Amino acid sequence: MRRTETEGRGPVRYGPPQPEPGLPVLPELAAAAAAAAGRSPAEPAGGGPALLDAASGYWARRGLPVERDRIVAAPGAAPLLLALTAVLGGDVLLPRPCPAWWAPQARLLGRGVYHVPTPAECGGVPDPYALLETVRRVRAEGGRPRLLVLSVADDPTATVPPPDVLHETVEAAADEGLHIVSDETWRDTLHHPRDTVLIGPAEMDHERVTVLCDLAGPFLPPALPAAVARFPATTEGAALRARTLDVLTALGATLAAPAAAAASYALGEPDAVVERLAAAVRLHARVAVAVQRALLAAGALVRPPQAGRHLYADLGPLRSALAARDVGDAQDLEDFLGERLGMPAPGGHRFGDDIDALRVRLSTGPLLGTTPAERQATLTAADPLELPHVERALSMFGTAFDDLRAAAQRMEPPR
Repeated sequence: MRRTETEGRGPVRYGPPQPEPGLPVLPELAAAAAAAAGRSPAEPAGGGPALLDAASGYWARRGLPVERDRIVAAPGAAPLLLALTAVLGGDVLLPRPCPAWWAPQARLLGRGVYHVPTPAECGGVPDPYALLETVRRVRAEGGRPRLLVLSVADDPTATVPPPDVLHETVEAAADEGLHIVSDETWRDTLHHPRDTVLIGPAEMDHERVTVLCDLAGPFLPPALPAAVARFPATTEGAALRARTLDVLTALGATLAAPAAAAASYALGEPDAVVERLAAAVRLHARVAVAVQRALLAAGALVRPPQAGRHLYADLGPLRSALAARDVGDAQDLEDFLGERLGMPAPGGHRFGDDIDALRVRLSTGPLLGTTPAERQATLTAADPLELPHVERALSMFGTAFDDLRAAAQRMEPPR
């Protein structure tokens, strides 16, 4: 990270973007945004009644009923997390790895950031015993742990924590008096919803969990940033919401009318939105399986993706072949694969991982086509992997890693 900063490529400004959908904008969403473009009144700080009611309905359908006055909307998840971190105070604990945009919010406020290892079976949540150890160590060193941010459908690892693991982590956080912010951006993108049990921490602890959802993940294009947060139905939750609104107001962090209109439409989950999301999830899941097979065949390590539009791969077994190409750490790997694959390949150091570990996040969106026509065809195809442009993209992807595997095998000493 020091190297990129000296080159004027700081970790925030040049950090990895959220995984792109790789698909055309849903026409009904575009129409909702366009219809609001001529409005002159500004959207109120925290979101207008239509948006807050739509968010209330969204959470109620997921077993988390909430009143309008317990919800806040903002122009993206980053300003919303920034406001929450500012209000809660104290030091911040994050799983390792975690989404690249979490840590900068705390560091911008001068807060201590402590990464906690995740369990072997998943990412997104810290190991409960490691969490307790870290909290006690930080306190012994004079710190003040206050906030734990976690995810139940994780970026970057694309995993979903088992309910028992999550429950233990939530209990550990409660024992230590930590407030939890649960990033549930990708909860609606489960690849196999019938086989994957997703339970959020707000269902386990009703008093200490704020739920955050970035709509520019599953529902909206990145050009229409919007995020919503659900606060606990307690006196403390009401105070937290009020102070969060103060910070957002001071920042001028209000939603543009087109983004608010599109968010309201999407959160209402009409048939067009539900059908598009289901089709997109099936497509990304199908391509993710092909990407995982290519990585495993090349000798990389990668957990089966369960949600989202990405995979997190460990290329440690290919270290010798990569070293021969002057790739010695995660930044080198990011540069090497970004050029070789012709697509973003952010290294694990962007997500709080050790820079010496050869880990990388790879997204499925860039493999769906390079033109709107190709992407639309990919979305509607009976078997997208048989389309020439997808087949070609996957072939090039696999070849890049096969070459590394072949080189690593040549370097292995004879047995």
